[in-house]
Amino acid sequence: MSLKPSSSSPALAPRIVVLGSLNMDLVLRVPHAPAAGETLLGHSIATIPGGKGANQAVSCAREGGHVQMIGCVGDDAHGAALRDSLQRDGIDTAALRTVAGEPTGTALILVEDGGQNRIVMIPGANARVEVDEAALKQQVQGAAFLVAQFETPMEQVARGIAVAHGAGCKVLLNPSPVQAIAEPLWPLIDTLVVNEIEAQTLCGQSADSPQEAAQAGQALRARGIARVVVTLGARGAVAVDADGARHHPAPKVQAVDTTAAGDTFLGALAVALGEGQSFDEAVRLGIRAAALCIQQPGAQPSIPQRDAVLRSPMPPDWIKL
Repeated sequence: MSLKPSSSSPALAPRIVVLGSLNMDLVLRVPHAPAAGETLLGHSIATIPGGKGANQAVSCAREGGHVQMIGCVGDDAHGAALRDSLQRDGIDTAALRTVAGEPTGTALILVEDGGQNRIVMIPGANARVEVDEAALKQQVQGAAFLVAQFETPMEQVARGIAVAHGAGCKVLLNPSPVQAIAEPLWPLIDTLVVNEIEAQTLCGQSADSPQEAAQAGQALRARGIARVVVTLGARGAVAVDADGARHHPAPKVQAVDTTAAGDTFLGALAVALGEGQSFDEAVRLGIRAAALCIQQPGAQPSIPQRDAVLRSPMPPDWIKL
C-alpha cells in the first residue's frame, strides 16, 4: 500500500525532551574486527560527538523538533565540546549538568570496511545522571515525547518515565543497551523502538525476519504499549499497533558506517509522530533518514537534516503481515 509523502511544513514543530547519554566517540576504521590476540593495522581514528541520548536529540533537532537535553558530562574538554556541539544544533542544554571530577562518557567504535560496527562504552559522567522530578515535570509540560534509552542509570530512566507519564507526556523508549524492563513500567511506555536483538531479549522469541519481528512486536505490545517498532537494518522495520503489523522495507543503499542509524531513525520517528503524522508515515520517514545516515561516516556528522530526508528516495511500499 502506498502512503502520501510526509509534509515538509508542519503546522507546529513538536517539542521533545531527551533524557540520556552523551559520549565522545573515538572511531577507529579497520579492515575487520580483530580476532583474539590479533594486532591489526587500522585505517584512521577520529574524535566525534556521540552517545545515544545526544544522537537522538540531534536527530530530533535536525528533523525540525524543539529539543531539550537532560544528561551529564564531565568537567573536561570532551564535555565542553559536546555541550557546544548540541548548542550548534539549536538544542537547549540548560538541563545538561557538568559533574566535577568525572570524565565525560567515551565510546570506542570499531568500524569495519563493510560498514558494520562494534562499540565499547565507558559511561563516565553518564552514570551520575539524576532525575529532578519537579524540574522534569515542568520540562515535559506540553512536550510531544520524553525520549529515553538505557545508557544512563536504569533507576533514573524509570523515574523519568514515571514522571513524564504522570504529567501527561508520552514516552518513547529505546531500551538500548538492552536490559529487563520492570513490569510496572511497561504500561507507561507509549512507543517502543527495538532492534532484532533487543526484541528477542525482551520477549524471548526470535525477531530475525519480518514475520518473526511482527510476532515479537505483538508480544511486546501485549504488555501495555501502544506502538512497537522492530528495526531490521537493511530489511527496514516492522510497525505494530492496534491495527496489526506492517513490514516497511528499506531502500537499497551502500552502507559506509551504521553508527547512529537507529538513533537517526528514532529522531525522525519522534518528530513525525509529534507533528501528527500517522505511525506508518513516521516509520517511513525514519527509514529514509537512517538510509541517508549509513551512507556517511561518524555518529552525529552522519545524521541528516529534514530537507535532505524529504529529497531522498521513497522506500518500497509497505506490506501487511
